[in-house]
Amino acid sequence: MTDTTPATKGTDTLTRLEQEGEIAADYLEGLLDIADLDGDIDMDVEADRAAVSIISDSTSRDLQKLVGRDGEVLEALQELTRLAVHRETGDRSRLMLDIAGFRARKREELAEIGAKAAEEVKGTGKPLKLDPMTPFERKVVHDAVAAAGLQSESEGEEPQRRVVVLPA
Repeated sequence: MTDTTPATKGTDTLTRLEQEGEIAADYLEGLLDIADLDGDIDMDVEADRAAVSIISDSTSRDLQKLVGRDGEVLEALQELTRLAVHRETGDRSRLMLDIAGFRARKREELAEIGAKAAEEVKGTGKPLKLDPMTPFERKVVHDAVAAAGLQSESEGEEPQRRVVVLPA
């Protein structure tokens, strides 16, 4: 008989997410070696998903190559890393990858956009449609709008899917 108490399930989830992080780190280390780029890998578990960051002590812009324009290369690397984890575990991964702090900075900017949009909607009482965003970007904006006490929804089809902030 297996113990499936909530505490055990939480430990199992944490162990699984840590394993995802380890697999991702190994994959990314190999990628950095192939590309001859310097970077340290930091692993964590945030909001029920593995989070892996590539950081560099140097002031070189080498890691920016892995971010690309508007994070396009970062998004592709995240998908490849998720596929590498899936290949090893057989489970779909929701792993988040950050390179050179790009995603952390983007998260701050998006939270500000969501908060400003919520304030505008509170002032006008009218729904506000934002520009199309990636799923990551929409999630951050939805969270910021909720923190401001309003609701939001996504509408449209990828890649034109956008957040609509709704009045109270």
